[in-house]
Amino acid sequence: MLELDDVQAARDRVAETSRHTPLVYSHTFSAMTGADVHVKQEMLQRTGAFKIRGATNRIATLPAETLEAGVVTASAGNHAQGVALAATRMGVDSKVVMPEDAPISKIKATRSYGAEVILHGVDYDEAAERAREIETEEGRYYLEAFDDWEVMAGQGTLGLEIYDDLPSVETVVVPIGGGGLISGIATALKGLDPDVRVIGVQAEGASSVAPSLSKGERIELDSVDTIADGIATRTIGEKTFEVIKERVDEVVTVSDADIAVAVTTLLERSKTLVEGAGAVPLAALLAGEFEYEDDETIVPTLCGGNIDMNTLTTVIMRGMIETGRYLRIRTVLPDRPGALDSLVAVISEQEANIYAIQHDRTSRDVSMDDAEIEIDLETRGHDHVTELIDALETAGYEIEILTGETEF
Repeated sequence: MLELDDVQAARDRVAETSRHTPLVYSHTFSAMTGADVHVKQEMLQRTGAFKIRGATNRIATLPAETLEAGVVTASAGNHAQGVALAATRMGVDSKVVMPEDAPISKIKATRSYGAEVILHGVDYDEAAERAREIETEEGRYYLEAFDDWEVMAGQGTLGLEIYDDLPSVETVVVPIGGGGLISGIATALKGLDPDVRVIGVQAEGASSVAPSLSKGERIELDSVDTIADGIATRTIGEKTFEVIKERVDEVVTVSDADIAVAVTTLLERSKTLVEGAGAVPLAALLAGEFEYEDDETIVPTLCGGNIDMNTLTTVIMRGMIETGRYLRIRTVLPDRPGALDSLVAVISEQEANIYAIQHDRTSRDVSMDDAEIEIDLETRGHDHVTELIDALETAGYEIEILTGETEF
């Protein structure tokens, strides 16, 4: 079992490669939740995520003869970058297998740090299968992404930093993919103060831990589906499961909608960019997925900031929809001059801003004397959306809202 001494020993090994990232009090999130919220800004870590810690510690503990043929690993992106940089700094050759749909930004970054990147499979698990084949074919050392004591110890140095900077911490909220980060953090914090509560968070579309804990054994999902690609694993590790069972107080899940709101709110209110996996701890806090006391000192760990720009556009749009800041509606108008002007006048009176209008006179879904209209609108929140729809319906328009969760 991983122990506090292992994490403390890892701190010296990773000190030159990783950064002691800031722990910042958040007026915004404290006011929104009633808690005393401090965010761990691990997205400012080298390579943009915590993975550099575990990769560095694992490579540093291996004998030179083991590293002669190089290392190989599998990753959705952040572990890839951590391994690539750590290996390059130590003069070790590295290969990384990434899922075929891994974010382009993470693929480019991994190559820039010196690794050879191979794209294979639809998710992390299939990429890992190919990496294991390369391990056998080339005699490389397979560097686990999470299910390794030394990797966990390296990730746990993040927990040591939290306690150093905020000894009064009461609750730390941590994302769970394979379980390496939370295993390390929980070991560090529980070793320093058993009363510190550690809460794990998974995305609903990749939630294997809660059912595994309920069943008493690890389960493997058939597939994963979440915008939080950094934690999109079908199961957790054997070793990490043992640590989680012993040292993690609670595991909750959040929806992709919750994650999108957290990413968007961080951007807008804190000028902070995180990826989906990095936002899940804050998402759980904002969505009220776990109980806490007023003024409880809570630290959400924002563990990564490597988000693809195309994904970011989608996430921001989803966040705006969920917070009532963006609305798409459909209605049918008489196909005659002035009909559209009248509709726009009602929208203008309600002070909604029009992004785009699509006017279709040929739709088979309406009569030949009518036209189908779709309008994209900027709104100010859910109350404003309600007021706008009420005004349009009062004016005689039949309105269909298109920006529901199922349509997005």
